[in-house]
This record gives sequence, structure tokens and C-alpha cells, in this order.
Amino acid sequence: MRKAGLASLAFFYFDIMHDKKKDLRNLLSSLLYQLYDQSDSYLNVFSNFYSAHRRGSQYPSDAALIQCLKDILSCPGQSPIYILVDGVDECPRTSGRLSPREDVLTLIEELVGLYLPNLHVCISSRPGMDIKAIIDPLAFHSISLHDERGQMQEIIDYVRSFVGSNPGMRNWTVEDKELVIDELSQKADGM
Repeated sequence: MRKAGLASLAFFYFDIMHDKKKDLRNLLSSLLYQLYDQSDSYLNVFSNFYSAHRRGSQYPSDAALIQCLKDILSCPGQSPIYILVDGVDECPRTSGRLSPREDVLTLIEELVGLYLPNLHVCISSRPGMDIKAIIDPLAFHSISLHDERGQMQEIIDYVRSFVGSNPGMRNWTVEDKELVIDELSQKADGM
């Protein structure tokens, strides 16, 4: 649908190991960049945003980026927009003022709260309490693989296959291999 121009798609994966993939600003920048490239109906919004920030010489605030995204999503008469945000649990949770994760969860709450018929949001994450507290009330459809027996069996099968085929583990005892399989499978936490 996206390739045919019948929909827009933007996605972001949070990754604690990469500085550019773990906060609200990077999420917003990525989503805006991806949407900019997909529809001419967004050009007016981006042109106005660019002009309002001195033709790119003024650094926009997070609030300005959020408003730009909301303006794009609210453009009348556009095709469906799909936003996928993966790994929200990888976004850091800190003490003090709003943490990066709280900023992201607040944005998600605001986007869903726009009640735009053409906007479809998919969030994936491990089920942290703070995440569930925000996402669960918003969810139209919720699928949890975290506690699924099939998910756990897939993890066990994968670890068993890896341990069985790894040349470095070839000379390990059966008991040591089973211990590794048990420990890694239990501590995988559904991932």
C-alpha cells in the first residue's frame, strides 16, 4: 500500500545500545523524516515548519516537533498512516523529571488521543508496569506473547539448537549444556 501511494508508513525501533535510538527526539525526527518522503500532502506542513525555524538554522524544540507530527497526521483527506514503534521498553527510565520513556509514552498517548480515523498506531514492548499503565487503556487490540507457551518453547528450541551446533560447546558435558539451555531460556523473559 505504501509503495502504491495508498498509505504512509513510519517505524522506529528503540535500542538501548545506540544513543540515536533511545529517546523522544530521535523518535520524532525519524518519524517526520520518513513521512516527509511519502506524501505531497505533507509538504505545506514541512514548508511552514522549515520557515518557522529560520529556514533550518533554528533548532526546533521537542514540542515543536510534536506539533509538526500532529499537524501532518491531521492533514485532511489523506490516506491511512501507520506508525510502528518497537522496543519501548528499551527506552531508558530515569528518576527525576520525566524520563525518556515517560516522554515517549506521553507522545503515544497524545497521538492515540487525537482519534484520527486514518491513523493506525502499533506499539510493541515487553510489559513493564509503567508501559502497561499507559498502553493498556489505549489498546484497541492487544496481543501478548510474553506468557505464551509457544513463545517460550520457541526460545527453548532456539537455545537448544544453538548450544547443539556451536563448535565451542562441542566438548561440554550434557549436564552443562542443559544448564545453559535452562538458564538462558528462563532468563529470556519472553524475548
